[in-house]
Amino acid sequence: MNELLTIFLNNLLPIFLIAGAGFLLSRFLKVNPRPYSQIAFNLFTPFLIFNLLTQNKLGGMDILRPMLFALVIVLLIGAITWIVAKLCRIESRMISAMLLSTMFMNAGNYGLPVVLFAFGQTSLSSATLFFVMNAILIYTLGVVIASKGTESISKALTNLVKIPAIYAIILALVFIYTGWKIPLPFARTAELLGDAAIPSLLVLLGMQLETNSGQLKVLPMGISAFIRLLVSPILALLLIPYFGITGVARQGVILETAMPAAVMSTLIATEFDVEPSFVTAVVFITTLLSPLTLTVLLSYLGA
Repeated sequence: MNELLTIFLNNLLPIFLIAGAGFLLSRFLKVNPRPYSQIAFNLFTPFLIFNLLTQNKLGGMDILRPMLFALVIVLLIGAITWIVAKLCRIESRMISAMLLSTMFMNAGNYGLPVVLFAFGQTSLSSATLFFVMNAILIYTLGVVIASKGTESISKALTNLVKIPAIYAIILALVFIYTGWKIPLPFARTAELLGDAAIPSLLVLLGMQLETNSGQLKVLPMGISAFIRLLVSPILALLLIPYFGITGVARQGVILETAMPAAVMSTLIATEFDVEPSFVTAVVFITTLLSPLTLTVLLSYLGA
């Protein structure tokens, strides 16, 4: 018990303290998280990705494996959610909301800081690639699910082009494979902006949780929380040997699969009016419950 408490205090409590500061900021100063979210996602996070890739000199397969792993996990979790929901005779609109809640995890503003605190910078590189694929899928497959296929091809491709992280990966690969030296002014700029990503994402998490309130629907919410917090990491542990991901990279990507529901899912659910109050409630509940499951998983992974 003392070991679990130490793991929680060292790796998870700092996350909630910083997110709590964002929560209080939003509650008392009424700060709108939307522009803050745009800055973090479109500016700070791409530079964080660029820095991690170029500084750790990851090779082709080291870049591909975590992204492929994320793709497989997301698709399998979607299949499991759909099958369970159908067996429980849940109506189609709610199934779409459940898919948004279970398939996409908060791999960015929650997952990345936890991985950094628990396993360090090297593990963070692989976790960041997992996060990038998760973000790509939210803005493509997530849109398809929310729109029920009505905007599948055009909307998905449009959203993919709008993700700055894609260009950060491409630029990083150019420097890695050509051997070009990054100009010092650009390197220092990238480092400063990238360093702002983790604290910004944590403050944003608190702000987003404060501004959202959800509607309680016991059965679909229970299923969604169970799949997101328990089924997802168990599935990851079973599948990880087949992807050749080892060491701290393995620890980082497995930890990412156990994160609570993605806050970004609430934005998509709201835009397409797919039970947004339910999706928001799942995000909130899974975030509150996540220390219980993550502390155990961190212990298992050797944090």
